[in-house]
Amino acid sequence: MSRNKVYASCEIADQEIRLIILEIFEGHFNVLRVERVACDGVIGQKIVNETNVVQAIRKAVNNAAAALGYRIERVLLAIPSVNVKRAVQKIHVQVEDGTKYIRLFHIQQGLNKAIQKKISDDVELVNVGQIKYIVDGRESTKMPISASIDDFHMNVELIYADKETIYAYARCVEQANLEIMDLCLDSYAIAQESAVQVKSMERNMIQLDLEPNHCTLSLFARGRLISCVDLDQGYNGFIAELKEKYHLTDAVCYRLLQNIFSMDADPDTDKIIYIEQKEDLRVEITRNELINSCGPKIRQWVRDINEACKPIVDQGVSEYVLTGKGAGIGIFQDLLQQFNSNAVTYQPQSIGARDSSFICCLGMFYVYNDINRIRHSEKISVNNNELGASIDSINHQAKNGEGGFTKRLKSVILSEEE
Repeated sequence: MSRNKVYASCEIADQEIRLIILEIFEGHFNVLRVERVACDGVIGQKIVNETNVVQAIRKAVNNAAAALGYRIERVLLAIPSVNVKRAVQKIHVQVEDGTKYIRLFHIQQGLNKAIQKKISDDVELVNVGQIKYIVDGRESTKMPISASIDDFHMNVELIYADKETIYAYARCVEQANLEIMDLCLDSYAIAQESAVQVKSMERNMIQLDLEPNHCTLSLFARGRLISCVDLDQGYNGFIAELKEKYHLTDAVCYRLLQNIFSMDADPDTDKIIYIEQKEDLRVEITRNELINSCGPKIRQWVRDINEACKPIVDQGVSEYVLTGKGAGIGIFQDLLQQFNSNAVTYQPQSIGARDSSFICCLGMFYVYNDINRIRHSEKISVNNNELGASIDSINHQAKNGEGGFTKRLKSVILSEEE
């Protein structure tokens, strides 16, 4: 059996479906394929057209399968941060077998007991967060495997999200003929990829997930997710005036926002930056028109964030991290100093997925990999037999084929010598 573990993560985001296929081999994470398919079935983190969402998921999965040569059967699914609640469950684990040594089985037993906790009828468990082990009065986040002890305690952080939203998103994935390997809260996944959770051990971390139609503000402190708040306005609000005036598409609006390089209109440098001919309208947008229309709204958005987060910032050292697709709008780099505390934008650095849109999908792999150290599930996202056949074919071509770069280079050198 192949040692390659291939996983797929899926995010049903504003205006598009995002899919990443990633391989974990000998501890290294390698992005194999990314897919983005336009979809208008989601508005404000609510599915309004299930059929469109299902079709877009199928298209993304089929595109990836055709490129990779094996079927995708299971995915990790991102769940929106709606009605997020958290609880900490303290579990007492008795080491009852004759060894008196803690084994993985005992930790699995404690975890399974912890996740049974129900806190209300309107939410369901999405993620297991931070786990602390208390052995002989000493607390640690490291699994105490092989410790000689009669019993120990586990403090397990449990993260819940809106039940109705979870079922709606899961139904779309299942109707696309996919199995759900695990769920992951989008804010929690982003915090893993951007290291927000790690940084929150030293300061309050305010994570801003800016998407087209919404922005999720998440607070992390002491390594834990404290709260999530959904702000109705996304970056589409910055350019809504021009979109309505010229009947622009969402894709064009995002490209225009990416082309704002200064917040100061200058008559001497004004020029046309976008031209489009429609049936009954010729669209010509100048640099100054774009700045004058969008600039005040972007500045106001920053002021609104400052006002909303002032109580957090007043408590102590805090830091903003701007993530999501909106983090790809370059002008934010020049506006970071306008936040009322230190602020940064985050761009993923994984080869093949260096786009702010993929932060959540990348983070899901880290979340799943961490919890799987306890679960030890052998499931992967793709058809195992087809994956093995694909790897065998690649190895055979590398060994005997003539397509390898090294072999072609060697043949060129030998032909020159002759």
